[in-house]
Amino acid sequence: MFSKNIFSRYFTSVRQIAAFSILTAILAALLIGGITSLTLHSKRETGYDTLTEDVRKYLSTFFEDLQSTAASIQPLTLSDCHQVSAELTSRAAFNANVRAFILVRGGEAYCSSATGSMLMGMHQLVPDINTNENVDLDIMQGTPMMPGKPTIAAWFKNPVIEGQGIFATLNVNLTPYLLFTTRRSDMVSLAIIASDKALTTISNNVMNVSELPPHPTRVVSIPGYPIKIALYGKTWPTEDIQLSILTGLVFGILCGALCAYFLTVRVRSGKEILTGIKRDQFDVVYQPVVDAENLKMSGAEVLMRWNHPIAGSIPPDAFIAFAEAQQLIVPLTRHLFALIARDAKRLQHALPPGARLGVNLAPSHLHSPTFKEDILAFAASLPPNHFQLIFEITERDMVKENEASSLFTWMHEQGYEIAVDDFGTGHSALIYLERFKLDYLKIDRGFVNSIGLETVTSPVLDAVLTLARKLSMTTVAEGVETPEQAKWLIDQGVNYLQGYYFARPLTLEQLKVWEGQQKEYDELR
Repeated sequence: MFSKNIFSRYFTSVRQIAAFSILTAILAALLIGGITSLTLHSKRETGYDTLTEDVRKYLSTFFEDLQSTAASIQPLTLSDCHQVSAELTSRAAFNANVRAFILVRGGEAYCSSATGSMLMGMHQLVPDINTNENVDLDIMQGTPMMPGKPTIAAWFKNPVIEGQGIFATLNVNLTPYLLFTTRRSDMVSLAIIASDKALTTISNNVMNVSELPPHPTRVVSIPGYPIKIALYGKTWPTEDIQLSILTGLVFGILCGALCAYFLTVRVRSGKEILTGIKRDQFDVVYQPVVDAENLKMSGAEVLMRWNHPIAGSIPPDAFIAFAEAQQLIVPLTRHLFALIARDAKRLQHALPPGARLGVNLAPSHLHSPTFKEDILAFAASLPPNHFQLIFEITERDMVKENEASSLFTWMHEQGYEIAVDDFGTGHSALIYLERFKLDYLKIDRGFVNSIGLETVTSPVLDAVLTLARKLSMTTVAEGVETPEQAKWLIDQGVNYLQGYYFARPLTLEQLKVWEGQQKEYDELR
């Protein structure tokens, strides 16, 4: 199969290649830079979510433990201070985050783990604590024992006796320590908020909530407790932006360079193809052709492959079209003949006597001065009387009518057969069938793919098969990929089938294995 290649058609100068490569580099830089930026942003967002959940769990556990401790010392409010002060002091000492426990009775604080007996109304001690709530929290600038040292004040109401409960003052230095020793190095600040007051890492004093920076990155609420933690961090830090730009630039330059190389390999002079021939970079594979009547291999089509040492596997459509454009199709086809000849002795053990061997020919080679000499030399290189050579000529390029007619007659006289390859896809169409005596009509895979589908090509396939029958031409369907396609083609009288349903293009060794393990295809019988 031969086709015009987009690269040789649109990128024929260094300026065009450079412009396209620069455009590719810019697009790649924008794409990769954007993806990198979004990835880093998503990673940070996930990190903040994880940190938020860790803080919530920590604070929930802390306040639940504190409330549990408060509940366990609620009975002490029934006793006088001198009777329970020792135990109260002990309870406070074994709670590292508790500055003091204070017993409250009748709305008055009367016993402290820090100072012992005392008597002060709660509205005087902590004006903003609501003792009617089961649990209430407030932030204070300090306590009588530790003035100027901010604390969180916690109230736990006695569930049985009105006006009684436990009041606690808490140290607040551990929570910032917890947050700032985690993996979040991009945290800017945090604030502990209770009611309309807040403690923050940006000030040593208690602040009003209205003074806090707007739009915190995350806010952690603790169910059942009137306290929140606001986390402030960078979601688009400068280092992430710089890394995204750098990554985009690196990949952009790389993609631009690869694009330039890719295009240059395909568009520059024919040196690459000639070098590939010289260095034996080309090889051949064989795709079996199955007889529709007995579903056994009747022959194979020879296909050329180019394994470039740097560019990798180059599609046949690319290098064949380029070879035609650079007038290198003749040496490339001669090399194809040489590769087949090299395999010939082993190939005759994989294909039975009389097997059809399909070989592609470009119209430009057909009209070259050495065509007959090349064909005769190729035929002479094969085991005598073993293969039936079929030369497949694409109809995507026109042939010169007068020359082609005499050449086709000569080929038939030599015992070779001729096939129209990819019938229906080119601009010559029926002209081949009208003007030349041909043996095979190879139906393009595009028509085969329309089987079972209501497409514009479906009626064309019916017409092609009808025409082939009227002209008594042998038909070969390419690109058969499903049993449904194969069954339909067999029912329509197509003579031979070729495609992935039966076998992909195989190396010579693979062909030998496949030939010895052919399926029965019971679903087609």
